[in-house]
Amino acid sequence: MQPITSEQIVLVSRPEGVPALNNFKIVTAEIEPLQAGEFLVKNQWMSVDPYMRGRMKAGDSYVPPFQLNAPLEGGCIGEVIETNHDNFPVGSMVLGNNGWREYWKSTGDGVQKVDPEVAPVRTYLGALGMTGLTAWVGLNRIAQVRPGTTVFVSAASGAVGAIACQIAKAKGCHVIGSAGSREKVQWLLEKAKVDAVLNYKEASNLSSELHALAPQGIDTYFDNVGGDHLEAAIDAMNDFGCCIECGMISTYNLTDASPAPRNLFKVIGKRIRIQGFIVRDHAADQPEFLKEVGALIQSGKLVWQESIYEGLAQASTAFIGLFEGKNNGKALVRI
Repeated sequence: MQPITSEQIVLVSRPEGVPALNNFKIVTAEIEPLQAGEFLVKNQWMSVDPYMRGRMKAGDSYVPPFQLNAPLEGGCIGEVIETNHDNFPVGSMVLGNNGWREYWKSTGDGVQKVDPEVAPVRTYLGALGMTGLTAWVGLNRIAQVRPGTTVFVSAASGAVGAIACQIAKAKGCHVIGSAGSREKVQWLLEKAKVDAVLNYKEASNLSSELHALAPQGIDTYFDNVGGDHLEAAIDAMNDFGCCIECGMISTYNLTDASPAPRNLFKVIGKRIRIQGFIVRDHAADQPEFLKEVGALIQSGKLVWQESIYEGLAQASTAFIGLFEGKNNGKALVRI
């Protein structure tokens, strides 16, 4: 059998500010023959996510940084095409973390089989995957929202934000979103059925705009943006409210410290709880999450958008697009 070669994308330099195409390079690697207990996967789909920007920086974090001139990592869905593993027969569809490449080998550690009969396999990179679990954990485990809670979600039309909005609505919450275009605002109102949306690119003052939409204040803020959005949320927060710190995409490419939020002193008087979380700490919640969110999908109460890029060579472009507002919903690459 001819050796299998795999195209893969490596990081050749660490971005300064917004990532650029010259930070990435496509290389070809040869896949070694399978050993006992291994199987070979041909990727079909991969995900690009904002958290990956943090791994492109050197230094300590909750997850090791990407190494230069080594293949990048990320969520992926592929098909087992060769196997020496009894639990992963040929034809199995699997979820792994070896994106940014065509082929990969595994012993099964950290790999899950997925059922294409339940939903299209790419859904396990979005609503039924880490994206959906992140939204579910933030609302259920961190904020513990209840019916009648007023929830503000930033980047509300994004992959996590859109799911968070709809889970909160399903729980009887009053939901206000933030988005950066009229098209995204319209989708949130008409498709995701949120109660109100502010267009932050047209707002002269985020705090004033949020107060107008939530004159009685907000109880929970699902933060995907940080910066001025977090500042506005603190201004609008009711006493004993909760800020769910999921992401701060507005700060990921800054070369200087963010000037906002400038009102953190209000956290004391309002007795606000600000809590960050890492979704990988909540793997034990996956069965409950799948039951609840799977039911919402089956009933048609949860919808989402996808921005699909064709071909591995477009992965870098797809990733950079996350920071330019070019994607609607979940950004995926079909390999």
